[in-house]
Amino acid sequence: METEEAVASSSSSSATMSKTRKARRSKSNGENKKSPASSRVTRSSGRQPTILALFSKGSNKRKSDEVNGEVKQETNPEKEEEELEEKEQDEKRIKIETKEGSEIKEEATQVKTAPPAKTTPPKCVDCRQYLDDPDLKFFQGDPDNALEEPEMLTDERLSIFDANEDGFESYEDLPQHKVTSFSVYDKKGHLCPFDTGLIERNIELYFSGAVKPIYDDNPCLDGGVRAKKLGPINAWWITGFDGGERALIGFTTAFADYILMDPSEEYAPTFALMQEKIYMSKIVVEFLQNNPDVSYEDLLNKIETTVPPAGLNFNRFTEDSLLRHAQFVVEQVESYDEAGDSDEPPVLITPCMRDLIKLAGVTLGKRRAARRQAIRHPTKIDKDKGPTKATTTKLVYLIFDTFFSEQIEKNEREEDKENAMKRRRCGVCEVCQQPECGKCKACQNMIKFGGSGRSKQACLQRRCPNLAVREADEDEEVDDNIPEMPSPKKMLQGRKKKQNKSRISWVGEPIKRDGKKDYYQKVCIDSETLEVGDCVSVSPDEPSKPLYLARVTALWEDSSGQMFHAHWFCQGIDTVLGKTSDSLELFLVDECEDMQLSYIHGKVNVVYKAPSENWALEGGLDMEIKMVEDDGRTYFYQMWYDQEYARFESPPKLQPSEDNKYKFCMSCARLDEVRQKEILKVMEPQEEVDGKMFYGLATKNGVQYRIGDGVFLLPEAFSFSMKLASPAKRPKKEAVDEELYPEHYRKSSEYIKGSNQDAPEPYRVGRIKEIFCSIRSNGKPNEADIKLRLYKFYRPENTHKSVKASYHSDINLLYWSDEEVTLDFKAVQGRCTVEYGEDLTECIQDYSASGSDRFYFLEAYNAKTKSFEDPPNHARRAGNKGKGKGKGKGKGKSVSALEQSKQEAAEVKLPKLRTLDVFSGCGGLSEGFHQAGISETLWAIEMWEPAAQAFRLNNPGTTVFTEDCNVLLKLVMSGEKTNSLGQKLPQKGDVEMLCGGPPCQGFSGMNRFNSRTYSKFKNSLVVSFLSYCDYYRPRFFLLENVRNFVSFKRSMVLKLTLRCLVRMGYQCTFGVLQAGQYGVAQTRRRAIVLAAAPGEKLPMFPEPLHVFAPRACQLSVVVDDKKFVSNITRTYSGPFRTITVRDTMSDLPEIRNGASALEISYNGEPQSWFQRQIRGSQYQPILRDHICKDMSALVAARMRHIPLAPGSDWRDLPNIEVRLSDGITTRKLRYTHHEKKNGRSSTGALRGVCSCAEGKPCDPADRQFNTLIPWCLPHTGNRHNHWAGLYGRLEWDGFFSTTVTNPEPMGKQGRVLHPEQHRVVSVRECARSQGFPDTYRLFGNVLDKHRQVGNAVPPPLAKSIGLEIKSCVLAKVKEEATDHSKPEKMDVLD
Repeated sequence: METEEAVASSSSSSATMSKTRKARRSKSNGENKKSPASSRVTRSSGRQPTILALFSKGSNKRKSDEVNGEVKQETNPEKEEEELEEKEQDEKRIKIETKEGSEIKEEATQVKTAPPAKTTPPKCVDCRQYLDDPDLKFFQGDPDNALEEPEMLTDERLSIFDANEDGFESYEDLPQHKVTSFSVYDKKGHLCPFDTGLIERNIELYFSGAVKPIYDDNPCLDGGVRAKKLGPINAWWITGFDGGERALIGFTTAFADYILMDPSEEYAPTFALMQEKIYMSKIVVEFLQNNPDVSYEDLLNKIETTVPPAGLNFNRFTEDSLLRHAQFVVEQVESYDEAGDSDEPPVLITPCMRDLIKLAGVTLGKRRAARRQAIRHPTKIDKDKGPTKATTTKLVYLIFDTFFSEQIEKNEREEDKENAMKRRRCGVCEVCQQPECGKCKACQNMIKFGGSGRSKQACLQRRCPNLAVREADEDEEVDDNIPEMPSPKKMLQGRKKKQNKSRISWVGEPIKRDGKKDYYQKVCIDSETLEVGDCVSVSPDEPSKPLYLARVTALWEDSSGQMFHAHWFCQGIDTVLGKTSDSLELFLVDECEDMQLSYIHGKVNVVYKAPSENWALEGGLDMEIKMVEDDGRTYFYQMWYDQEYARFESPPKLQPSEDNKYKFCMSCARLDEVRQKEILKVMEPQEEVDGKMFYGLATKNGVQYRIGDGVFLLPEAFSFSMKLASPAKRPKKEAVDEELYPEHYRKSSEYIKGSNQDAPEPYRVGRIKEIFCSIRSNGKPNEADIKLRLYKFYRPENTHKSVKASYHSDINLLYWSDEEVTLDFKAVQGRCTVEYGEDLTECIQDYSASGSDRFYFLEAYNAKTKSFEDPPNHARRAGNKGKGKGKGKGKGKSVSALEQSKQEAAEVKLPKLRTLDVFSGCGGLSEGFHQAGISETLWAIEMWEPAAQAFRLNNPGTTVFTEDCNVLLKLVMSGEKTNSLGQKLPQKGDVEMLCGGPPCQGFSGMNRFNSRTYSKFKNSLVVSFLSYCDYYRPRFFLLENVRNFVSFKRSMVLKLTLRCLVRMGYQCTFGVLQAGQYGVAQTRRRAIVLAAAPGEKLPMFPEPLHVFAPRACQLSVVVDDKKFVSNITRTYSGPFRTITVRDTMSDLPEIRNGASALEISYNGEPQSWFQRQIRGSQYQPILRDHICKDMSALVAARMRHIPLAPGSDWRDLPNIEVRLSDGITTRKLRYTHHEKKNGRSSTGALRGVCSCAEGKPCDPADRQFNTLIPWCLPHTGNRHNHWAGLYGRLEWDGFFSTTVTNPEPMGKQGRVLHPEQHRVVSVRECARSQGFPDTYRLFGNVLDKHRQVGNAVPPPLAKSIGLEIKSCVLAKVKEEATDHSKPEKMDVLD
């Protein structure tokens, strides 16, 4: 073995050493200053070392802290040696080119069938190692000349009376020496580690070796005094990294301090693990200090790419080593946090640490038992400068600053009350059981220590780590099934109220008599005159409720008394904005009712604030935040509000005609229009036959349906005569050999993540043959009951060829059939175009690409004969009306819809919107918008260099700024035209569309804001992004984010975002979309906020194109107990089938773990419609980025043993010994404890792997490593849904889980193995799961590329949104062209 602590250069090292001694002796480091006897002789007072020491510049000497500070993530020491070697080579990872088959045979021969343990195997009472372990080693004994400790210490070779003067001081402390070639063992002579809590538990450990003087830096035996059985060891400690990289570790006995140099050969493997874990904690703490928002996968990547310092005998860190040392690492993080400032968010609750704690089953709060004051503040590492302080416009600043400071304080007060109930420390960890220290800020505020008692903070020394982690976790969970309250309150009042006649008198004569109603223009109430059109406040039935506000749209008297018609206003607090709204701002809503005049409380003034003429240029100016003076009677409105969809839109422009002015109500008019649209009507009567009246046209929801048109119907509307075998349910599970597969019992649930087992069928498609109504007895047709006679179309999967047929065919391919069906017109879900391929004037690809509801057929299907034939003549003539009349007439008409839309699009040449993409990443959003033909991204901002480079590669015409968006906005706002690199900055008026996905770390939890998270939010990139919007005032604005964006901080982040947009004058709305419904094989729910400038149309959210697994499609959002949905109507079905993993990537050539060839050939044609789309029409022989991460030998072996069956994951791993590619052999996982929860296996074998399975605290000696089944998964599986999906394979017929930035089999998203190959998914496969074309370029190394893909918006989703924006732009252009048309026309286009 290489020497461990080979010292770099003796000069520097002795200098360090002398510093160390000074530091160690100085009184201020009061840590060692208890009287020597007390601090050393009683071993239990020893404290575990903390890595904090390593962060401070001088070397602090650390005593082993705390009574039972077992370092949990520790190994069964007997295993260590062998693991150590495994580590060593595991990490060299020889690439194996041998065919895998032969290897597996080799493995199979290794299976040993020792019967599983039914009782716990015997352990050594001292060192807790298993006595039957072949790796348990004994100390080989001392040489004859070895001296006992006291005698050895007087040897003149150790005298420090030496030329080295500054080493000489007189002190009462213990002498300090070095020891090399050492071994540590217990009373029985078992070699054992000293960092597993044995010393703290008063177990006597001894060590032997050669002792050298403190100034000797040479680890060889020369000049050393051989010593035997030194000790027992009272404490062990770490004294900083000598010159930075490596830690010095020391022992204290009753007689002296010893600094460890090199271990003996037999002890080296055990000692190397110690060093590995110390060094690893250093990496983790430093990494997380600088990057608090990273994920577990990012930390893994950091660890796996860090090269260990020379001289340690392992050459690579792996996930296995991180999990092995997790307890120690987490304890170091805890002690780092304790030393930090109390207002800094602890590193312990970063997402990454929480995942590590869960996965490894770390026990929190152990470190902190018997000590506190000793910890010195480490010198903080300079943090990487994250984004700068947010640059905001005045308006955004005012909203986020002034408006909400009071709100936050109020919430905090409410929350204190609430939390008094909710927040409970765990009460069992050692931190909770400490007394209060009486010294920290929190204690000094307590009444018992003479404070005011106001702050209500727990003693800083008693901050329960379990509570902190639990809260942070709760913060991230989003509950999709929140019980909803009834929808926003309808303002309807009780009808009758005793009228107090004396208050009310009509003014003037009735202006109109209508039936039994006399209409008036004015009325006097309490000596205040009101007229039609005035606004009033209305008393609610419950006096405790606030007054309602309404516009009076009619006044009359009839048998009910003196009445008025109230068109209600909605107050801001009753919209999605809730308390963030301006208390004086009202919103128009489509709600109105008749009320008695006696309900009127008084007249109010409601002002319409229209956007100013040069609204677009007013961005960023100092604006008065107050819209009207608050005199208690004045309000204003700027928007109409849709309560169901939470849409804020410009008020409709409906005008009354002269003859209905006296009673015109805009709400009535709009509601009536909606009702009219919904009424089903028939037109163009043709003839009467057999008691039926036939028609040429029917309308529904404003859409016309003619004979020959294609229609969508729900799947249950009709079935086919071809009875298909019901979809293959998964075969019943066979009994499994529990000895070989001991974790298989955890797979009780049938549900498989990423499976399409429950995906609905797409719409049925039919062609209208006849439209008719039956004739009633009175001879009139019953037009309330409209029927359609349809021809059924088969999809490929409905034929006898079943699902396999659909995989190779286009998703819009149908087969004509002469089967007919009669249905209610009500059942129709929408219109589509179905053409005979041979009749098309353009190629099928172009036809299909020019609309999302286009289908074609080339053949007819005959279910009786199970054959495909040429379609009959009447199939080709879309207009054959069944009765043979007016041949060809219908043809012209039916295609007219198609032709018409084409002509219109051609007539209006839409200029593309000049777009600025902020936080653009590699460009997914822009790519989708470009595909939709709506925008041209002229500018993009992306701080991360590799993604910015990728954006440039794909958009050579775009100016890409690789800098902080705050800096750029500041430059533009201060009048600069270019940045420091001379790139031209977009100026006011240049940007027509602003889109982006601002990162939300730092404030993204679910609980309320507190002052700290709120100040983070005020400085966040969301706020900067809104300031961009306010400054540039683009025509359209889109903010994309994770699904939980709408739930962060009790939806406060969403509300403030919308509040800001509404105040700027934007029409806006929000929704959650599922990318899988727009044509990718991936579940990815995303929150989208859309906004449109005044005068534009606010886009709708795009209707889904593909069916998708229903449990991934819960898209409603609950805000303040109100449930909001987007405008999407296709909730149960859709035009096209779901896209699967097979569709996505079955054509890609096979590659191996670690494949790194950037360009290879496709080796074959595309197999599916999706593959044809994604490869593009231009023939490309070269496939790029089909590369995948190189996983360690142990991980590679695990992947190789995951079966290929759908739903396979780590629970299917066999418990066998396997020879790894690096020559190491894994060990079988030993089951050593009775598992309370799951009992025993069918053969009576144990199922627990740690003492916690029996309900006791975890025992660090129970950990196992280098096993095929990772020990940590059964250890913590019961509380984490059995870690379902870790090491999971994708399923060919299923879909990807949300594509992550770094595929890791044990990461948050563990289903990352290829369905058949023994590797994680490649970059290209991930890019396809996001819908990126194969020609799309990525930049950087394999992880950079994964991150670019994982962070992107799927282009197909962006394209669908882009098409909606396009239709709004088109509608506006058309409207302007026909400006003289009737004002009512407007709404039809919405």
